[in-house]
Amino acid sequence: MIKILVLSTLLCYVSADYQVGIGRADCTGPPAEIIFMGYAKLSQVGCGLHLRQFARAYIIDDGTSRAAFVTVDALAMAHSVRRQVLKNLAELYNDTYTEQNLIISGTHTHSTPGGWFMDLMLDIPILGFVQESFDTLVEGITQSIKNAHENMVEAKIFLSTGILLDANINRSPASYLYNPEEERAKYEYNVDKEMVQLKFVRSSDKQPIGVINWFAVHPTSMNNTNCLLTSDNVGYASLLLEDHVNNGTLPGTGAFVGAFASTNLGDVSPNTKGPICIDTGEECDFVTSTCNGNAQTCIASGPGNNMVESTQIIAGKLFDKAKELFHQEDTFEVTGPVRYIHQYVEMPNEKATITLANGTQQEIGGCPPAMGYSFAGGTTDGPGDFDFAQGTTTDNPFWDAVRDFVFPPTEDEIACHAPKPILINTGGVDFPYPWQPRIVTTQLVTVGEIALIAVPGEFTTMSGRRLRDAVKETIITNGGSENTRPIITGLSNVYTNYIATPEEYQLQRYEGGSTIYGPQTLNLYINKFKQLATALINGKTLDSGPTPPDFSSQLITLVSPPSVDGIAESHNFGDCLQQPPASVSVGDTVSVKFVSGNPRHDVLHGGTYISVEQSAGDDWVLVASDANWETRFYWKRTNQLTGESEVTIEWNIGQNVEPGQYRIRHNGHYKEKSGEIRAYEGVTQTFKIA
Repeated sequence: MIKILVLSTLLCYVSADYQVGIGRADCTGPPAEIIFMGYAKLSQVGCGLHLRQFARAYIIDDGTSRAAFVTVDALAMAHSVRRQVLKNLAELYNDTYTEQNLIISGTHTHSTPGGWFMDLMLDIPILGFVQESFDTLVEGITQSIKNAHENMVEAKIFLSTGILLDANINRSPASYLYNPEEERAKYEYNVDKEMVQLKFVRSSDKQPIGVINWFAVHPTSMNNTNCLLTSDNVGYASLLLEDHVNNGTLPGTGAFVGAFASTNLGDVSPNTKGPICIDTGEECDFVTSTCNGNAQTCIASGPGNNMVESTQIIAGKLFDKAKELFHQEDTFEVTGPVRYIHQYVEMPNEKATITLANGTQQEIGGCPPAMGYSFAGGTTDGPGDFDFAQGTTTDNPFWDAVRDFVFPPTEDEIACHAPKPILINTGGVDFPYPWQPRIVTTQLVTVGEIALIAVPGEFTTMSGRRLRDAVKETIITNGGSENTRPIITGLSNVYTNYIATPEEYQLQRYEGGSTIYGPQTLNLYINKFKQLATALINGKTLDSGPTPPDFSSQLITLVSPPSVDGIAESHNFGDCLQQPPASVSVGDTVSVKFVSGNPRHDVLHGGTYISVEQSAGDDWVLVASDANWETRFYWKRTNQLTGESEVTIEWNIGQNVEPGQYRIRHNGHYKEKSGEIRAYEGVTQTFKIA
C-alpha cells in the first residue's frame, strides 16, 4: 500500500505544474558619498549612477511545499539583511517564508554602496555601518518577494545548458595547477564554461515569465576607479535579456524577469585579456602576480579597450548565450517535489572525518576566522595596497608586530591556518563587535531534479566542482534521481569570503589567503552538505544549529548623514546650468547640468533621477531613465561651505532612437535647514534629433 501511494505521488508530480511567482524590485542604494563594497578602496566613493540595483525573486510551490530564491545586485548577502527581510515577510505572510526555504544570493557586483553587513571586517572599508544602504537593500528585496508572492501563476519549469567561451578566465591559474593532475584531466578548462538556465513558462498561454541563468564570472569588469553605481556585467546582461523579452520596455519594468545569478566564481575573472604589467607591458609573475615585486602594476583588463567597453562586451556575451538557451526547443522539463533543508553551523567548531587518496582516514576541523597576507595583496582585478603580494606563505616581522598589537593569534590558531601567515586575526577580537562571522548558513533546496546548493561565500572553480559532485552522488546514493542537476548558488545568506580547495590553499594566493576557516574549509562544507542531502532525500530533519548573534545595537559609523543643501543667490534647485544643443544627431552624447540637492535624500525606488522624454503631440513620453545603459548621472559638491552641488546628466543617443523633439528632466530632493526634505524638478529646453 505504501509503495502504491509513493508511486501515485511521483506520477502526480510528473504531470502537475508548479505554482510560480516572479517579481522584481528596485533596491538601489545611495549613489553618492558612500564607499563601494568589493575592492575595499577608501577612494572609491560613489559619485552618481549608471545602472540601478534590482532584486529578482522566484517562488516555486508544488502545492504542498514552497521555496523562494532571490538574486540581488549587491556584493553578497549578510545575516543582518536576511534577518530583517524575514521579519518583514513574517508581518505580511506569517511563517510562509523562513530561514529554511528562502535563499538570498548576491550577484557580487563591486560597484554598489556598502556598509550593511554588520560584520566589522566588511564595514570598516566603508567607514562603518550605513543605515541608508541597509534600509534600501532590505526594502527592495522584501518588495521583490512581495511582488512575486502576489503574482503566483501555474507554470512549468525547463532546464537548458550551453557552453559559453571567451567570457571568463581563471585569475589564479597557478593555484588551480595545485589540484591533482588526474582531477584536472577530467575538465577541458580551468574555469566552468557552462551556462545553466531555468526558464519559467506560464501554463495558460505558454508565455515565458522568467529566467534564472548561472554562469561563473566575477562582476568586476568595472574596476576600482569607477565611482558610478552599477550592477556591472551580469546586471547589464539581465537588463538586456528583459528588454529582449519585454519588447523594449524601460529597464526595471515589464512582466518578464530575467536574472544572472552567481555561482562558483571565486577564481574567475571577466578580464579576458589577462594580467600584464601596465608600466612595462610584460607578463606578471605567474605565482605572485607582481611586476618587479609590485602588485599594484599587475592588472588584468579586457576584452575591451576600457572598463565600460569591457562591461558591455561581457554582458553582451552573457545575453547572447542566455537568449540562445531561452529560444532553445530541446529543453528538459523539471518535475518533482519542492524540498528544502537548512542548518546553521559554527565553522570553527565544526569537525569531520575524511578519507584521503591513499585510503586512510583523517580527522579535520575548522579554524577561527583569519585573513592571510595574500588577502591584502588583492587580485589582478583589483590589486591591494602597501607591499603585499599573492602567493605569500611567510610572515613579515613588521606586519606581525602591527597585527600582534591589535589582535595577536595564539600558537594553535597559527598552526590551524598554516601555511597561511595570519595578517588579521579576525576571530580573535570582538571589539566593538565581531569582525567576521563564526556561524554560517548551509542550505539545500531541491525542485525535482534541480538541487540549489546555497553556499555562504565564493567557491573557486574546483571547489564548486567537488561540492556539486558530492551533493549529486549523495542524492543518487540515497535514492534520488540519476538526473540530479546540482547548481551552486554563490554568496548566499551570509558572506564568509572565499573557499579554496585544500591544495589551492597551499599556494596562498588571494583566494587561499581569504579562505577564513583554514585549509579544510571546503572539506567541512562538503561533509555538511552531504549530511543535508542525506537528510533531505530521506525526509529527515536536522537541528537548526546555533543562531547567529544580532549586533545591531553595537554598530559604529563614521559616515555622516547628508548635509543641508544650499544654492547660489541667483539660483533655484532644478535650474538648468548647461542646456543641450538645439540640434543633435544619432551617435552624439548630450550633456546637461542642473543645480541639485544630494541624491542621498531619496533614492527614488521605482523612479528615476533622469527622464529623457520625447514629444508626442501635447504629451511627453519617457524613453530613457537612469537605469538605461545609455545614460549617466554624475553628482558633485561644488561648495562644501554652503552645501551647493550640481548634477551632470549624459545621454548617448543610440542607433534605435527615433527622430523628433526631446528634452531631459532631472528629479531630485534637497534638505532645508529645518531638516525637511523637499522635492524639485528641472527640465532642459527642447532639442531636435534629426
